[in-house]
Amino acid sequence: MPRTSDLSFEKLLDRYERIIEISQQLNSTLDHVALLRRIILAAIELTESETSSILLIDPATGELRFELAPNITADQADEILVPMEGSIAGWVVTHGEPRVIQDVTQEPSFFKSVDEALEFRTRNILAVPMRTHNKVIGVLEAVNKRDGQPYDSEDIKTLVTLAGQAAIAIENARLFQQSDFMAEMVHELRTPLAALKTSTALLLRENLPEDTRTEIIETMQTETDRLIRLTSDFLDLARLESGRTRLDTTEFALKGLIAECINIVQPQAQDRNVLIAYKGEAFNVVADRGKVKQVLLNLLTNAIKYNRNGGGISVAASESMHHDEPFIEIAVTDTGYGISKDDQRMMFQKFYRVADTAGFTHGTGLGLAIAKHIIEGHGGAIWLESDTDAGSTFFFTLPQAV
Repeated sequence: MPRTSDLSFEKLLDRYERIIEISQQLNSTLDHVALLRRIILAAIELTESETSSILLIDPATGELRFELAPNITADQADEILVPMEGSIAGWVVTHGEPRVIQDVTQEPSFFKSVDEALEFRTRNILAVPMRTHNKVIGVLEAVNKRDGQPYDSEDIKTLVTLAGQAAIAIENARLFQQSDFMAEMVHELRTPLAALKTSTALLLRENLPEDTRTEIIETMQTETDRLIRLTSDFLDLARLESGRTRLDTTEFALKGLIAECINIVQPQAQDRNVLIAYKGEAFNVVADRGKVKQVLLNLLTNAIKYNRNGGGISVAASESMHHDEPFIEIAVTDTGYGISKDDQRMMFQKFYRVADTAGFTHGTGLGLAIAKHIIEGHGGAIWLESDTDAGSTFFFTLPQAV
């Protein structure tokens, strides 16, 4: 148990006045990185600690990762994945309660890998949940109380208060970024609309050569198709994000659906001499067949688009467990040029597109964001593994029929 604070009343009053001041600063900061830095500095100041760190739950994967700490570089943060089980931060997320460890050498759940990676020595730690209205989004930690002192009850109250304000500020910053969705949508619409406007103006010209007229009409058809795909994907994503889309789950044979999807994309694959093969047993899953088909077609189309001429694609299915429930893991692997680490972090974000080897981008940039919502709506997960020049594999899981 943390000891009772022996801070004077005047010092406590100063501390809470400082919390109010810091809260106002946080709520006026919408830049994500700048906001995190302010939270870190505030935690160090208010708890009189040597350092502090913020761990956030990755919205794309559900994993707990270091987001920012004074003694951790961005590359190190990317490499450190903190387990939900067997770590102090994981315990705080799972239980939604603060935790104080006055001597980490006596704590079995202390995650030593971080200290080893950073060549740092943690003595004691105070970790509190960063909670919004109805969920925990991460953990705020104060590390090594100065002068070798233990963390007391006022330190806990202070950090809990700061974490609450910080969580709201982070969510506000995220919402501000999401509001850019409409701006991005309008931006994406303007390009095909401008092309259509130019095309119609050209068609009105007298004495237009017939071959030029044909080219213009083909351009109009291409841009019209692009607009239809863009608006359809936008509506799909809007319904999924708002929860208005209901899943029509039935039991069906996964192998049959995969074969159906492969047949659909076969002409595209043949155009680039790409071979597609399925490996796996005949599994039955319980899912929305139409929605899963949408996910598979997106992954297969991408695997063809970003593959090498004469390359290959394999689709594999195997049994796995998720939260002690039987799931089927589907993997779509290509022999393409791979995806850089920077691109991998953004792959499931709206409107994000990776340029192909010729430097061109394709599609609406919404397919993987839609796929993520569909798979997570089934209680599954979707992720990727890739190395540059070594191809990519996209994985997703679905509930197995029992």
